[in-house]
Amino acid sequence: MSEPPIIEVRGLTKTYQVGEVAVHALRGVDLEIRKGEFVAIIGASGSGKSTLFHILGGLTPMTSGTVWLNGRDFAGMTNAERTELRKTTVGFVFQKYNLLPTLSAEDNIRIVQYIAGRDAAFDPGFQEILGLLGIADRMKHKPRALSGGQQQRVAIARGIVNSPAILLADEPTGNLDSENSAAVLKLLKDLNRRLGQTILMITHDADAASYADRIVKMKDGRIVGHFALRFV
Repeated sequence: MSEPPIIEVRGLTKTYQVGEVAVHALRGVDLEIRKGEFVAIIGASGSGKSTLFHILGGLTPMTSGTVWLNGRDFAGMTNAERTELRKTTVGFVFQKYNLLPTLSAEDNIRIVQYIAGRDAAFDPGFQEILGLLGIADRMKHKPRALSGGQQQRVAIARGIVNSPAILLADEPTGNLDSENSAAVLKLLKDLNRRLGQTILMITHDADAASYADRIVKMKDGRIVGHFALRFV
């Protein structure tokens, strides 16, 4: 019997009310992502990909449908249970890094461990993550002293330090030049290959999407195509 999907979405809809106008951001989305997959969601602005990202991350409520994350029914959870799931199961990487400017790089990473109630002082995987991302010598620097590529590496470290089952990346190379973009995408691919990290990446960039195992295309709130780039 095959392992169930780590992400399973059925009939997902999201409608925003803007004055008297109903805006249908998602129109019955069905999606499955297997453990260890690296999937890119692509689509133009307004296609629904960012809305899907925010619902899967528990940042926006759905209108209807079902979402299962790592075997748990997301729709049936209380707000407290969703918050707990975000702490332990889902990691985030954002386009604008979202680093706290007054904290060092190390504290920006450690803060998610504190929030999750983990003993950061006894985490043998911390140095391994820093070595993998090539930022071990930048830990005492604050974000303003880091390049864009280094800030995004810190953001990735923060996203994976709690060993989440799922890493959600929202336009992770959107603020980077082509050299740093390629480096960050190679890092994500390496995390997927070496650690078996499940990654769902939102992007409008076809070159970025090519690093994934599979591309899912969205248009007008619907999934309109699946393209396998490699078998997993």
